[in-house]
Amino acid sequence: MPAYRTFHYKDSNFRIRSERFAAATAEIRHQRGLLEAYLERQPEFRTSLVPLGLLPEAPGIARRMAQAASRTGIGPMAAVAGTIAQLAAEAALAAGATEAIVENGGDIYLAADREVAVGLYAGTSPVGSSLAFAVPPDRLPLAICSSSSRMGHSLSLGDCDLATVVAADASLADAAATLAANLVRVPADIDAALARVMAIPGIAGVLLVKNERVGLAGNLPPLVRNTDPSSDRKITRDRRSSPLP
Repeated sequence: MPAYRTFHYKDSNFRIRSERFAAATAEIRHQRGLLEAYLERQPEFRTSLVPLGLLPEAPGIARRMAQAASRTGIGPMAAVAGTIAQLAAEAALAAGATEAIVENGGDIYLAADREVAVGLYAGTSPVGSSLAFAVPPDRLPLAICSSSSRMGHSLSLGDCDLATVVAADASLADAAATLAANLVRVPADIDAALARVMAIPGIAGVLLVKNERVGLAGNLPPLVRNTDPSSDRKITRDRRSSPLP
């Protein structure tokens, strides 16, 4: 079984487990190049907070992001991390890997033939890092994407400790996690946010944390207690955000 390896590229931080690590990292560089070239031609794609149309020559990565934006009603860059994670994993699988797990700043695409434990981190909430998903092999491949209003550099319009979305498509899961985090400012917002996100076709499940309250909806993987004593050291540290406690 290959070990997890870290990979840093420009402003992104990855943890990758795959026999075809080189194929995954080459795809990350390739897709970033395609996206950056496209942003030069359509600068508003980078800054828009709502869905927008594409130029005819848009690359596949931009098309995946735009489709996720149209389904969630937010800007396409909300889907970038999950999209790149899935593209990298797909490249590793196409190169002959039997396993490809790619985490990009809290957005994860999982392809494996065994159970995979995915720890959840809710920052300074009482939930902290006490929970994890135990994802069985019959649920894979699967995307598990998380957003927070309190961690990382991405724009959030809410005040949510953790919003985690599960879906087959990582672009959609990433955008929907951003939407969910935007919708939660106080614990009383959780129920309406769960209903809003679960109404989006393609979403399998949602987990939301605000203070001591945890809200669950849909077909989530089994939720278990996180017993990994080193889990806090495995949290992706964003170089542009404030240090984690």
